[in-house]
Amino acid sequence: MSKIYKIGIIGCGGIANGKHMPSLKKLKNIEMVAFCDIIEERAVKAAKEFGIEGAKVYTDYTELLKDASIDIVHVCTPNREHSFITVDALNAGKHVYCEKPMAKTSKEAKEMLDAAKKNGKRLTIGYQGRQNARIQYIKKACDAGELGDIYFAKANAIRRRAVPTWGVFLNEEEQGGGPLIDIGTHALDMTLWAMNNYKPKMVVGTKYRKLADQKNTANAWGDWDPEKFTVEDSAFGFIVMENGATIYLESSWALNTLEVKEAVCSLCGTKAGADMYDGARINGVKHGKQYVEKPDLSSGGVDFYDGASNDPSDLDMYQWINAIDRDTDPCVLPEQAYVVTQILEAIYKSAETGEPVYFN
Repeated sequence: MSKIYKIGIIGCGGIANGKHMPSLKKLKNIEMVAFCDIIEERAVKAAKEFGIEGAKVYTDYTELLKDASIDIVHVCTPNREHSFITVDALNAGKHVYCEKPMAKTSKEAKEMLDAAKKNGKRLTIGYQGRQNARIQYIKKACDAGELGDIYFAKANAIRRRAVPTWGVFLNEEEQGGGPLIDIGTHALDMTLWAMNNYKPKMVVGTKYRKLADQKNTANAWGDWDPEKFTVEDSAFGFIVMENGATIYLESSWALNTLEVKEAVCSLCGTKAGADMYDGARINGVKHGKQYVEKPDLSSGGVDFYDGASNDPSDLDMYQWINAIDRDTDPCVLPEQAYVVTQILEAIYKSAETGEPVYFN
C-alpha cells in the first residue's frame, strides 16, 4: 500500500460494530479518524474502541464530510439514508463504501451511481458474501465456461424463525422492506455475479405478511412486536433475463419450512450445474456417468489476499482498500448493485400491483 488512508464511519450501530470497524481495524494502512451517529454515545464508544488517538465524534454527518483529510467514508446507516449520505460524501470528494442494499429505490441508487461518476470517486456496496470461498470457487468455474450457458438459477435466503428484532429492521419507512431487501439482496447479488448477467427483462413478485401478528413465536432472537412489524415476512420473485435465463428468488425471515438456506444459490447450465448447499458442488456428466465434484475449500483464500483471515468481511475490506490504493475496480461495482436494486424494487412493485414488471 502506498499510503495510510483516513476513514470516517457514518452510523455506529450493529453493522458497523459487527462488520466494518472490526475488519478495518485489522488493516495496517488505514486509520479510523472520525465517527458519526445520531446517538452520540454510540459514536463515542466506537471512537474509543476502533479510532486512532484523538478521533473525532459527530452527530451531524455533514460536519464529518467537511474534514478534508478524510479519504474514505463508510455509510452504515438504515437503508433510507444510504442514498443522500453517499451522494453528499461523493460530492465532498470521498470514496464511499455503502452498506447493502444500495438504496431503497432504483432512483436513489441511480443518483449514487451518477455522483460517483461525476466526482471520479470509487463507490462500492456491502455484498461481502462474494468473498465466501464457496461462491468464489463457483464464480471461477462459471467464468471458465465449465457450466456452459447458465439458463436457470435459484437465489435462496430462507430462515425458519429468525426475525431480527433489534434496530429498525421491521420498519418499512427506514428500510424499504423486510427479508427481500435484507437477506434476499445477498442471494440475488451472488447469483447475478456468478452468472455475469445484469440484463433483466421481466419480473413477477409476491410478498406476504402472514406470521407477523403471531405471538409465542419461538423466534431465534425473541418474540417480535407485531405493531412494529410493518414489512413483509416473506417475498418471492420470478425473474426472466433478456437472454431467456430464469432466476427464482426466495426470501423469508420466518417460514414454516425445514429447507433453510440463507444467502446461497444454485446454477444450472448446459454443461454442468453448481450449488452452495453443501460446500461448493459441481455436478455434470463425464464418460457417460453422472458426477458430483466437491472441492476442498479449507486451504487458501482468494487470489489477492495472503492474510491469515478467511472471513468474508475481512477479505472484503482488504480488497476495497486495495482497489482504492491501486486505482482499480472493487469487487462489487455500483453498476451491478444498481441492477440488484432495480430487481428488488420490481418484485415489490409486482407484488403490490399483481402485474408483471417489464424493464426497458
